[in-house]
Amino acid sequence: MEFLQGLNNEQKQAVTHGDGPLLIVAGAGTGKTTVVTKRLVWLIESSKAKTDNILALTFTDKAAGEMEERVDKLLPYGYTDLWISTFHSFCERLLHSHALDIGVPYDFKLLSETEQWLLVRQYLNKFTLRYYRPLGNPTKFIHALLRHFSRAKDEEIYPDDYLKYAEELRLNQDKEILGKAKHKQPAASSQQPAAVNEAARIEEVANAYHIYQQLLLEQNALDFGDLINYTLKLFRTRPDILNRYRQQFKYILVDEFQDTNWAQYELVKLLAVPQNNLTVVGDDDQSIYRFRGASMSNILQFKKDYPKAQEVVLIKNYRSSQNILDLAYQFIQRNNPNRLEWQMRESRRLLDDGGAALSKSLKAITDETGIITHLRGETLDDEFHLVAEKIMELKNSDREAGWGDFAVLARSNDQVNQADIALGSFRLPRQSVTAKGLYNKPVIVDALAYFRLLDNYHESQSLWRVLNFPFWKLSGRDLIELSHFAAKKSWSLFEAMEKAGLVPNLSVEARQILAVILKWIGEHTDFARGRRPSELLVKMLNDIGYTSYLESLGEARSRLEFDFLNQFHRRMRRWEETEADPRLKDFMAAITYELESGEAGDLSVDIEAGPDVIKVMTVHAAKGLEFKYVFVVGLVDRRFPTTERRDPIELPEALVKEILPSGDNNFHLEEERRLFYVAMTRAKRGLFFTSAEDYGGSRKKKPSQFLIELGTPLAAPVAMNAANKKISSLPAGEIVTPEIIKDYLPEQFSFTQLKAFETCPWQYRYAHILKVPVWGRHTFSFGKTMHLTLQRFFERVLEKRALVQGSLFAEANPDLAVIPGLDELLEIYKASWIDEWYESKSQTEEYFNLGRDILKEFFKKNDGAWPDVKFLERGFTLKIGPYTLKGQVDRMDVRGDGVEIIDYKTGNVPKNMADVDKDQLLIYQLAAEIVWREKPVALTFYYLNENKPVSFLGTPEDLEETKQKIIKTIEEIRTSEFKAAPSPQKCRQCDFKNICPFSQA
Repeated sequence: MEFLQGLNNEQKQAVTHGDGPLLIVAGAGTGKTTVVTKRLVWLIESSKAKTDNILALTFTDKAAGEMEERVDKLLPYGYTDLWISTFHSFCERLLHSHALDIGVPYDFKLLSETEQWLLVRQYLNKFTLRYYRPLGNPTKFIHALLRHFSRAKDEEIYPDDYLKYAEELRLNQDKEILGKAKHKQPAASSQQPAAVNEAARIEEVANAYHIYQQLLLEQNALDFGDLINYTLKLFRTRPDILNRYRQQFKYILVDEFQDTNWAQYELVKLLAVPQNNLTVVGDDDQSIYRFRGASMSNILQFKKDYPKAQEVVLIKNYRSSQNILDLAYQFIQRNNPNRLEWQMRESRRLLDDGGAALSKSLKAITDETGIITHLRGETLDDEFHLVAEKIMELKNSDREAGWGDFAVLARSNDQVNQADIALGSFRLPRQSVTAKGLYNKPVIVDALAYFRLLDNYHESQSLWRVLNFPFWKLSGRDLIELSHFAAKKSWSLFEAMEKAGLVPNLSVEARQILAVILKWIGEHTDFARGRRPSELLVKMLNDIGYTSYLESLGEARSRLEFDFLNQFHRRMRRWEETEADPRLKDFMAAITYELESGEAGDLSVDIEAGPDVIKVMTVHAAKGLEFKYVFVVGLVDRRFPTTERRDPIELPEALVKEILPSGDNNFHLEEERRLFYVAMTRAKRGLFFTSAEDYGGSRKKKPSQFLIELGTPLAAPVAMNAANKKISSLPAGEIVTPEIIKDYLPEQFSFTQLKAFETCPWQYRYAHILKVPVWGRHTFSFGKTMHLTLQRFFERVLEKRALVQGSLFAEANPDLAVIPGLDELLEIYKASWIDEWYESKSQTEEYFNLGRDILKEFFKKNDGAWPDVKFLERGFTLKIGPYTLKGQVDRMDVRGDGVEIIDYKTGNVPKNMADVDKDQLLIYQLAAEIVWREKPVALTFYYLNENKPVSFLGTPEDLEETKQKIIKTIEEIRTSEFKAAPSPQKCRQCDFKNICPFSQA
């Protein structure tokens, strides 16, 4: 097998392990992802399993995507039904399929942390809180309560378990008090009231947990912890379903096993029985997510749960220099005895089994010696002068290094912001990577300011920001004249703008611009009364010229800004899904509540994509990444390691199921050491520790305990003026951020992308590179509604078929046994209705009635002759030459000795076959033949409006022509300058016609 070439002995042993449990201990930089991916491919290629017989679980969507991309490159023909996902995505998929079996709404909403906070705040009066609801700040403990409920779910503690424990605690207290009264013993002066108060506190928390869970169910909602726990409950209460998945998943792979929590490990163990073909990959020294519920004891416990498990230890490091690895290894051993290496050595010593002792001392494959040094400033500014100086020095001396080879790692998000601001003063190209802060991005602050203005014209601060939008080109002098006049008259800024003609010394140009702004404010206020906030956002951006302004900033910058806007747009859409009548005023109230809670907005940043810049991030965010030169900043006492902050509400020890290491241990300090170890092992050739004496407090900061433990010499503090002389002599010409559009091209393409490029490369640029938010269409909403309705209808058919299969009734009356009635179909339609982008209530009603009539006709046409559906919404990944195409088939039916592929359309039936665009279904035919090994006998566009199918079948010549067309189009995309190809007909149908400078609409 060619893909096994290049693996070292340990990697090959792990990849080609046969059956039974396997523990792969993969140190930093040892090729863990390569091993997991190639093991998955080896299982398929050696015919031990089909693609849908392997379950691969990881912790982030990015990791799952990367694994899927690597598998895609290794499998020769493409694949389907590959179960690579996060734990949460896997459980969400199962619960959607088996919602009715567990009593969960099939259309449940998954709430983010912010949405959970808003839910509790909205219904705070339902919670009988005393201890955790101070009068002065009733929302103070909401975050703490939610974190506590999340931790309970990590340990699979259900509300009933908590209530039972609280009741037992109260009964024991009552018995103790009664016993003492009966025997006339004096009450313990202070201990007894304290114990009674503690029992009352625990009862209050237990009741709050129960109420919270009831609220979720009432709102048809789940949180992330529910996904795991309801799946566990599903498997434990429905053994037939558990057995079905046990038979399906012959092999299970778990990446980053050290980051699993107790409930996730229980889920994996439950699924793996009885074959126990379970491969776990992890490194206990990189377990850094205890604050999120990760149980490091899982990896320590694995050998006890599976004593016959084979062990493979990967120690050949393909990343770092040996001196960096030696320093890191020497440092992490301070966490003994709570390390896998130490415990397994001790176990073997006691057993005296003669086996080789486990060693996690990593061995570099490079002979290069790395740079390790400490940089120390007198102040925070000095510290970052030294960092900037060193980066510029290395950049000038190492001609192969790009800006993306440098990383500045900090312990907290606040320190990341400090570093970003400090480095910004040297104009170094950089990207700040944090998990929060969407609402603080200038483009989002601008949007919120405009929304506040529409909500209240006299919100002068918001109007001042709007007037300062750069594309208005209002001069500073004109703005000052307007503001001064408003203050003089005791008017709001809006009133002054309305009476701009009265403002002395205001330029003619300013009066004209203000008139335009007033026009848009009025128009958007009217629009907001009857439309969704997400629709208003897109309209406002296009109308006032904000979209065009962002586009003018250059590819890299504009793509980043549009990415922020898209994330905000998705946040708005999620909020709208929870509201019966979503309007701007209510959305702004929700945002105000979020900001009140301390929420800054979830932020998703693809660290490895985009321009060549220095990455400034937390150590947690750097996990799994590598850089040539790493700067670990802020290494002073109480910053790194941090002072331990216990959970405000801790789980009662009696309920905790995680097996904690024995002995007198400082778990927090050990976690901080692991985090520091992760920081060190990101570095390839240069590792720089930095600190300062003065961070603005009254006392000088001591160097970090970790610097002392490392044993490296501490540098003398350097003052700012000395650093400044060096930095000023550095060339200023190397600070330009490259803006390379090719950085944003995908690894895998879709039919939609190919079609957009074929229509107009400039349209492709807008949609798939810049990802400009688009103004939706009601026809798309209607089409999605019809697709979703028929998908859910036939899903119920398949579910019922599985339940009644084999019964005498089913054999005699197959349709009667499995086909839901017309009323049920219309109920599904009602629940699936997407009420978005319709221009009026009358248009909404018109389309709703149209859809209902279409479905009645569809039911009537198929009644008594229902199709034999093989599968629905099945995804595929298809290799065409050197490229990969992804897609999803609406429906596939068994038909004679082959299959029919169906794609639903809600447009008009073409007048003749020559007008049918066959490319999409020809791609599906290729996927069916190559990936699924099926024999298509018909390709059908089913036009729902007329309930009429249009069918054809591709010839070998058609399929070969389609392959060549795909290759040609992708190659053109990869080399394109994305020039516009306008025409009146194309432009009229384009989503970007109102912002495109080339539009002929």
